[in-house]
Amino acid sequence: MTFSAQRLPQSKDDSLPQILAVAVAHLHGVIRELRPTQADWRKVIEFLTDVGHASDERRQEWVLLSDLLGASALVEEINSRRPKTATPNTVRGPFFRADVPQLALGSNISLDGIGERLEISGRVQDLDGDPVANAEIITWQANAQGFYENQQPDLQPEFNLRGFFRTDADGRFHYQTIRPCGYGVPDDGPVGKLLRQAGYPLRRPAHLHFMIKAPGFETITTHIYDGSDPHLAEDAIFGVKPELVRTFERQDERQSKGAPAWRLELTFVMVRANREPRHEPRFHL
Repeated sequence: MTFSAQRLPQSKDDSLPQILAVAVAHLHGVIRELRPTQADWRKVIEFLTDVGHASDERRQEWVLLSDLLGASALVEEINSRRPKTATPNTVRGPFFRADVPQLALGSNISLDGIGERLEISGRVQDLDGDPVANAEIITWQANAQGFYENQQPDLQPEFNLRGFFRTDADGRFHYQTIRPCGYGVPDDGPVGKLLRQAGYPLRRPAHLHFMIKAPGFETITTHIYDGSDPHLAEDAIFGVKPELVRTFERQDERQSKGAPAWRLELTFVMVRANREPRHEPRFHL
């Protein structure tokens, strides 16, 4: 049997059938090349079943699988090609929450106060350097032990290390948090267990997540990486880009009152949404 995507009806309103058709054609090619036994293929089906069972409202194992295979990063790169001076997109990751309450500028998103204090300030601007006022900024991060709040619902306060802010009239924002820690990606589920057995790198360097929205602009979903992290070159989700690596500056001891404290200044550059598209999706064979 030879499968051809051309045998399926082409839909003008939904690209999913076309994507599925191409994926099936490639899948048949992989099976012909590897020639798995029935027992081998049952293991594949069992793995995919386990991925589905491991997903719930707090954990998205399918997103983790997509991220660790580099598929999420590649899709993001194809669909968000921007001028070099604009902030690039990265993957959102499996720990995002959209229900974060809005906070006043200057608020502290570290609700348990555990970790080295980090003061973040920054500006959102367009390609011409003009401020983007009233832009929505959602930020989230791991704690000093490398865990997100929705990984530890019994140990961390609700919405710990998550914030939703709006920029002021000058496009500026500021808030307080703690310095994040790098971590191993979740390996207690089927995805992590399989990739660990295969010797796949499962480390993520320390980083902060940001999602920035404003009317008339393309949404930014990105990371900011700690330039001192030794694992920058082996990010498990292929997200590190030179323009997203920053230096966390140590605060003067007099300013930090003797406690370890850091500061970080950021600039996010948004692109207007009415640009001409750089490419057209192609799903036909």
